[in-house]
Amino acid sequence: MWLLLLLLALIGALAWHYRAPAQGYTQAATAYSARVACSCRFVAGRSLEDCAKDKIGGMELVTLVEDAEARSVTARFPLIAEDTAFYREGYGCVLQKWDE
Repeated sequence: MWLLLLLLALIGALAWHYRAPAQGYTQAATAYSARVACSCRFVAGRSLEDCAKDKIGGMELVTLVEDAEARSVTARFPLIAEDTAFYREGYGCVLQKWDE
């Protein structure tokens, strides 16, 4: 029982210690995925399912959701990060402004 509690405490401490780098990596992954998938979908005209095949290794947990009416793609990493890219005529796909 004590060993299990010690193991849980160690996992919690490691998660707390590496939370900032993990947030940074997941934010970059969602921003990249949203921007690339939006361009693939609304500039190249491919289906979102086909665009999802273009994700690079290590981004398996990033999910993509299309809003055809808003011409946008949202990329999500569960419980940590989310980014949306919108298609703008003359500009291509641009990311939604991040809140600081």
